[in-house]
Amino acid sequence: MIELDGSYLEGGGSIARIALALSTLTHQPFEIENIRKNRPQPGLKHQHLFCIKALEKLCNAKAEGASLGSTSLEYYPKKIEGKTIDIDIQTAGSISLFLQAILLPAMFADKQVKLNIVGGTDGKWSAPIDYFNNIYLPQIQKYANIECKLIKRGYYPKGNGQVQIKINPIYKISDFNEFYNNLKENAPKINLIEQGDLIQIKGISHASSNLQEANVAERQAKSAEITLKRYNCPINIQTEYSETLSTGSGITLWAIFSKDKDEIDARNPVRLGSDALGERGKKAEIVGKEAAQTLATEIESKAPVDTHLADQILPLMSLVSNSKIKTSKITNHTKTNIYTIEKFLGKIFSINESNNIISTID
Repeated sequence: MIELDGSYLEGGGSIARIALALSTLTHQPFEIENIRKNRPQPGLKHQHLFCIKALEKLCNAKAEGASLGSTSLEYYPKKIEGKTIDIDIQTAGSISLFLQAILLPAMFADKQVKLNIVGGTDGKWSAPIDYFNNIYLPQIQKYANIECKLIKRGYYPKGNGQVQIKINPIYKISDFNEFYNNLKENAPKINLIEQGDLIQIKGISHASSNLQEANVAERQAKSAEITLKRYNCPINIQTEYSETLSTGSGITLWAIFSKDKDEIDARNPVRLGSDALGERGKKAEIVGKEAAQTLATEIESKAPVDTHLADQILPLMSLVSNSKIKTSKITNHTKTNIYTIEKFLGKIFSINESNNIISTID
């Protein structure tokens, strides 16, 4: 039984989510105490409970302590089986955070996994669905064929956004040790050390339809474009409006790099991302500028991996040898995720904090 301390360093919900993913993948049960102890409202949230519900369907898992606000949990996984899973988080709970627990084991199922998810697509303290689609997803397509479709946006507090994901595995798991050795030997490596040349900046600026008359999406996009025009590269920020239950807006930006100015590395694409959310009383121009300034900071770091991508890509890095990334900053969140991963796989990472480089150990 793997034992985890949910208050370790950053002490957030990612410890439980990553533990659920790796436990399911490795078939090792775990117990965790002090879940989200460092948060204003400790314990499991709706989003975590629906992660567990989905995994109960994906691998017939059993859980003890899976109740709202619980600060302890025991989890017992069984064999992963590809199937269609319908999950309604029932709040604006983040779909992208939900996927941290489900996506990794689904990528290595015996056949296709289809996820129909209802929840929040754009909220605080989590990656927007556009970040998932345009920054994270390109990095992991070499391990599974994944199609993610945003059907409907869902803003806080009512959520009700809809996302459909189809996952067709390339590497299928039966015995974990055999599967693990096969991945280490044959799977593509993650090698993101050099930023390369900036060739384009893209983005999606979105808002609920009741903000269309005020041109909120266009104003967010224009402000971001003005802030980023100094980079002297093509900038293409789409605008869109959606019928949603709650009023909201936001913008996601990403910078695309190439090693030789003409060819994008499909195996190790370099994309830096940023995002910002609208709030009541916050001008659309400020939202756009905020996202653009964050992206500019990532570009100026000369690193090919932004701080949020570093957190998200670590579980996959842990499964393949000779992988290495350079990130703009190694955060406590990153270190917390490493702590969780190494509880299941042993010492697997080497950290060079002076150069912000994380490598896997063979």
